[in-house]
Amino acid sequence: MAGRSFTEVGEIRDLILRHPREAFDGIDRIDAQWRDLDFLERPDFDRAIEEYDRLVELVAGEGVNIHFLPGGDWLTLDSVYVRDTMVPSPKGVILCNMGKPSRRAEPEAAAAYLQDSGIAVQGAISGDGRLEGGDVVWLDDRTVAVGQGYRTNGLGIRQFQELLGGEVEVKVVPLPHWKGPEDVFHLMSMISPLDHDLAVVHSPLMPVPFREWLLGRGMRLVEVAPTELDSLGCNVLATAPRRAVMVSGNPITRALLEDEGVTVDEFEGREVSWKGSGGPTCLTRPLVRGQSRRR
Repeated sequence: MAGRSFTEVGEIRDLILRHPREAFDGIDRIDAQWRDLDFLERPDFDRAIEEYDRLVELVAGEGVNIHFLPGGDWLTLDSVYVRDTMVPSPKGVILCNMGKPSRRAEPEAAAAYLQDSGIAVQGAISGDGRLEGGDVVWLDDRTVAVGQGYRTNGLGIRQFQELLGGEVEVKVVPLPHWKGPEDVFHLMSMISPLDHDLAVVHSPLMPVPFREWLLGRGMRLVEVAPTELDSLGCNVLATAPRRAVMVSGNPITRALLEDEGVTVDEFEGREVSWKGSGGPTCLTRPLVRGQSRRR
């Protein structure tokens, strides 16, 4: 597939989204679900739509093919965070098996849309295996890091390895307990690649072997400002090498990234991101990116 890549940093070409009009549906669903789903506060439906429309403007660059997943009565508010549902691979999409029980129906529903749209599905994580897309970080087209924690387990990772085959190296990264099993903590809660040799990270939660492995690959690690971790300063979406989208309200981290030559666009994410603890990487599922050269 010449010119096509599945890393986290190439220019986005094909993108999966689910609009909060479908995921949140309206005030009735919000009122019924937000507490049980551990949202920090009740989202405002109209403001969430405005915020999300701004995000779409930022990611819908020239030539980007956007697929909007449909709605359904089975959806929860969490279904706006589409990254967790599937993982792209050179042989097709791999459907996840969600660690959060209330989200278990999302991959199957996404599979129906992918089939109708002619998007190849290679396989799915099944049985007691658990894998969520927020725990999967493609560092290049032959190397992928997978966080093992409360949302992704060893069996899910083994199934993922089998689907990828021997051509792809899978780096397993043990995740910390941090705030416990009810918290949403993924591998991408502490690392967001912005180029082949650059990532924003939160090192205090990173396993030492993983951090040293990244440095050994020649990656420069920019530390998120400690005061901006909870405001999703470490959750930054690369739309192309050294071009990124982040939630507003993280000026220290933004300045650090700009010092590294990153062009940063912002959107107000209080309703659709902060209240549900999911930034722009969580809200988007790039399927295909353009290849980019190492600097």
